[in-house]
This record gives sequence, structure tokens and C-alpha cells, in this order.
Amino acid sequence: MPPSNIPNPVRYFIAILALLTIVAGLAGVKAAQISTLMSMGKQAQKMGPPPETVATSAAQKQTWEGSLPAVGSITAAKGVSVSNEVAGTVSRILFESGATVKEGQVLVELDTSVERAQLATARARVDLARVTASRTRALVASDSISKAQSDSDESQLKTSMTDADALGAQIARKTIRAPFAGRLGIRLINRGQYLGAGTPITTLEAIDTVYVDFTLPQQRLAEVKVGMPVRVTIESSQSGPQDGVVAAIDPSIDALTRTIKVRASVPNSQEKLSPGMFARVELILPQKGSVVAVPATAILHASYGDSVFVVEDKKDEDGHIVTGPNDKPMKSARQQFVRLGDERGDFVAIVDGLTEGQEVVTAGAFKLRNGANVTVNNAIQVAPQLSPHPENR
Repeated sequence: MPPSNIPNPVRYFIAILALLTIVAGLAGVKAAQISTLMSMGKQAQKMGPPPETVATSAAQKQTWEGSLPAVGSITAAKGVSVSNEVAGTVSRILFESGATVKEGQVLVELDTSVERAQLATARARVDLARVTASRTRALVASDSISKAQSDSDESQLKTSMTDADALGAQIARKTIRAPFAGRLGIRLINRGQYLGAGTPITTLEAIDTVYVDFTLPQQRLAEVKVGMPVRVTIESSQSGPQDGVVAAIDPSIDALTRTIKVRASVPNSQEKLSPGMFARVELILPQKGSVVAVPATAILHASYGDSVFVVEDKKDEDGHIVTGPNDKPMKSARQQFVRLGDERGDFVAIVDGLTEGQEVVTAGAFKLRNGANVTVNNAIQVAPQLSPHPENR
């Protein structure tokens, strides 16, 4: 039957049937898509959130020298405030602030014009007394004068010489010299200034050696001996630690802090240490020990304790290792609480909580939670060192 002769109800039925076929097809496609998305969602839920990229390092067993850490301050081995013994007016200043001087070097001269005039008079009296005494000796030899006169003239000679020596000593006291070799401080006087006795002129400190004073708990008294090596480090210094030795131990214990005072002597020929500096001190003990150490960046500090994230193979509920798309075991991070020991450079000793060889997160730990998936990329970290020496940029 030609299409034009098909009744209208049949046409409607065919159109509706075609429309239903199309709708059914679209519903099937959409159902397949929804089923695929649900399957992917279940798979994603099973796999967990996307892994975080971190850097890791294995806990190492290292041999560390025993040491006692302390905080100290730098003091001068020899330091004085240079001042004048006698009053006078400054006539010459022979030093500059911050200059290095030798022992006995003249620093300041006070006006001695009056004393020198008196010394000239005294020397003239000495000359006269010497001539008189010489004549008297000759006359005594010929019994021309009495012995008493000779004794009087000899006494006069000695008195004149003593007066001249006293004036010479007074002039010398008006010349201020460096009592020892060292570096001067800031100049506190000016030329022409009148100085009373004991007026500060400048400071002088020896620079070849300095002292480091620090304290230790009284329980460590038996371990500390004179001559033991120490290592002194200045914060923010690029020169590295300085080596020294224990020079003195205070025999008494502080009644308030229950600590002992220790003084170390440290060579300072390059003037890297200055009096008044804050210093970190390590007293090196003779014994050494093995520790399990991790980089300090692996430690997470919190009020409830210190912890690290240990990287392990991810396992399902049945204890089977979960593999990723590349058929390799997936990695997850487990938070592990630890007890910390001493620090050495970039490393921290772990007293309890870790064993040698365990892999811990050293970079990116701040973004992890317990059980988080991780991807290891060790190209993003800097290798830790026991004695780091960062460049001065």
C-alpha cells in the first residue's frame, strides 16, 4: 500500500514506536554511562584519594661521638679598662679606636712640662752633690775634714739622686702604655682634656684566645675533666664550629640551679669570636655510641608528642598488598610516634619508635594524614649532612 494510503492511526503508531525506540536507546546509553561512572566511583573509593608526592629517606644506624650540649657566652681571656694613674692634661694620643696594639706600646701621653723642669733642677742638684761628695772624699783621705762632713755630703748625694728618680717615675706614670697585646675599644678621651686619676681612656682585650663560659647539670660533674675537648658554634656564623678545651671547672655547685660552671679556652687567632657573643657548646665525651638517625625534616612536633610518617606498602582489609595501575605496590603513610635523642647537623637520633631501614617521609609530611596514599619522588629533597656548611647567599 502506498504511504499516502496508510491510515493516520498506523502512521501515529509507527512514529510513536520509533520515538520509543530512540528514547530506549538513549536511556540504555545513559544507563551504561551511569553504570561506568558508578563503577569508577567505587574503584576510586576503594583506591582512596589521589596520592601525595613526598620525599623519603631510610632510618640509618650511625656512630656518634658522645657529647653534652650546653649554651654559653664568650668572654675575653684578658680584658681591662685602660685608665691613667695620675691626673694630668692629655698632650698626645697615639692610638685609634679598634686598633691592634703590642704589649708596652704607648697609648697616651699627659703633659709633663712642669715635672720635666723639676727633673732638670733635681739633676742639677745631683751633679752638684756628686762633685761635693767627690771633693769631700779627697779631703777625708788627707784628714782635712771630719768624717761627719763626709757622711753629710754622701747623704746629700743620695737624697738628690732619689729626688731625681722620683720625678722620673712620676713622668713615666704620665705615659699610659698597653699592659698586654690585644685590640683596643672606642677612644673615650680627646687631646687637651684634663683627666682625673682613674679616668677611663679605652678598653683593651686580648684577641688570640677567648673563654667560653657555660653550665652543665650537677649529675654530669663526674664526666667533666680539665683538658676535655669542646666544640663551639655561633648561630648564623658561616665559619663553622671552633674547637677548644676545658680550662677550668668551678668547684662549687650553684645552689639555685644545681649546675656546675665550666670555662673553655678557644683559640681565636682569626677573630671570629667576640666577647659577649651567644654560643652553643658541645662537650665531647671520650665514648662513642650507635644511634638510629633520621633527617630533622622528618620530625613533626606537636603538643601531644613528636612523630614521623613511615612509608609502607598499602594493604587491603584482608592484608593483601594493593597494586596500582602500573601493577606496582601502592604506598601509604603511617604516622608513628617517636622519642627523640640528640641532634647532629641535619640529623636527629630516634631513641624509641623506629628501627634501622624504615622509610620515613622527609619532605611533604605536613600535608599527610594517617593512611594517606603517597608517591615517592626523592629528586625534590636536599641530602642531609652531619656537618652542614650552607653557602652564604
